[in-house]
Amino acid sequence: MTGLPIAVVGASAAGLAAAETLRRSGWRGPLVLIGDEPHLPYDRPPLSKQLLHGAWAPEKLLLRTRDQLAPLDLDLRLGTRATGLDVATRTLTLDDGTELACAGVIIATGVAARTLPGADRIAGVHTLRTLDDALALRSRLATGGAPGSEGTAAGGGGLRLVIVGNGVLGCEAAAVARELGHDVTLVGIEATPMAAAVGTEVGELLAEEHRARGVRLVTGAVDGFETAPADPADGGDPRVTAVRLAAGAVPGGGSGEGGGRLLPADLVLVAIGSRPAVEWLDDPALDTGDGLRCDAYCAAAPGIYAAGDVARWDHPVHGRPLRFEHRMNATEQGMAAARNLLAELAPSAPAGAGDAAPAQERRPFAPVPYFWSDQYAVKIQAYGLTAGADRVETTVVDRAERRVLALYGRDGSAVGVLMAGLPPRQVRALRAVVAAPLPWEEARERIAAATAPG
Repeated sequence: MTGLPIAVVGASAAGLAAAETLRRSGWRGPLVLIGDEPHLPYDRPPLSKQLLHGAWAPEKLLLRTRDQLAPLDLDLRLGTRATGLDVATRTLTLDDGTELACAGVIIATGVAARTLPGADRIAGVHTLRTLDDALALRSRLATGGAPGSEGTAAGGGGLRLVIVGNGVLGCEAAAVARELGHDVTLVGIEATPMAAAVGTEVGELLAEEHRARGVRLVTGAVDGFETAPADPADGGDPRVTAVRLAAGAVPGGGSGEGGGRLLPADLVLVAIGSRPAVEWLDDPALDTGDGLRCDAYCAAAPGIYAAGDVARWDHPVHGRPLRFEHRMNATEQGMAAARNLLAELAPSAPAGAGDAAPAQERRPFAPVPYFWSDQYAVKIQAYGLTAGADRVETTVVDRAERRVLALYGRDGSAVGVLMAGLPPRQVRALRAVVAAPLPWEEARERIAAATAPG
């Protein structure tokens, strides 16, 4: 296969990590990095935090500048979408009609934001996944709305922002919008914010913080939007005026407002989760149910690997397929996929091939999952698996300061730990407790020792 490129599909954190690892590990052949956005690879977590707040300029999100990418000698194809992959021949089809035969392919296309029917044809209704999404929403939050909108909450001063979805993204955006002075309503099907990710008790603590900051919490499903006609002088789409709730929606946690069928809105953020970007992968040799299915080495098929939010792989420690939409996992898995692809390709490279990488052994990818979320002054950090736990033990260390520690279990073993407001030394020690599933009582004892004073 000498002379053929390795292609990395997805100019993401995972894709960049894969490309850099390929070069660092000895691949000297052609290397193509394909990204459907026009931007250089950038960091996504700040989109809903520092960038949305206006504290960071877009340039600060770049993972590498063009000058920093130059030594990689990339065939960089930004603004280009992969539309197909023939697994047997490892041939990519791109949206410009190009067919690219490859020595190997790493898929790092991430996820796409879910939305609601008709939302893309209503001005003022946003999603938040890409840099352009974040900049569009930031512009509205900074300027007070589009021409013709009231742009004034009931108490005066800010926009009326309704956030549909009370998961991690919705909660982070709510915190930013409140800090910017806007009137915020957070709507979720689940009564407790972030409950699916962190459990009910930790979610209730976060709900208390949001209420204390003035966020209105509403439990219920969204049935659609109310709109006003576009300004004839401007043309364009009708603009949102309210979010329509399904029957039975109630104010969350006893807030005295927001339980009506209509929630007035100058601006709406739809934050109802994401879907793996696998629709372009229609080869029947690939399993694309809930992401691209891979083995423990991140391989989806011979010479085809995946990394980051799109990959669902066999975690060798937890013994089941997992898919993580977490920043640290993206980088670590991009590196692992690159190394394992090279290990697979090395035996097939002709003797003396100029682009061959040094021989190495494939290794299972077995990370300790990690995620964090910043909301107001609260920084949540978690190691291991917190979602899907069948047992959760939560200790509220200081309710007023939102200091909390939670242990998550599954099938009799401790598999995850979450903390907020704990010293860095204790945070590091807690990671070791859930590096592998541990009997519940043993994990409790080790956590007590790790968090003991002194």
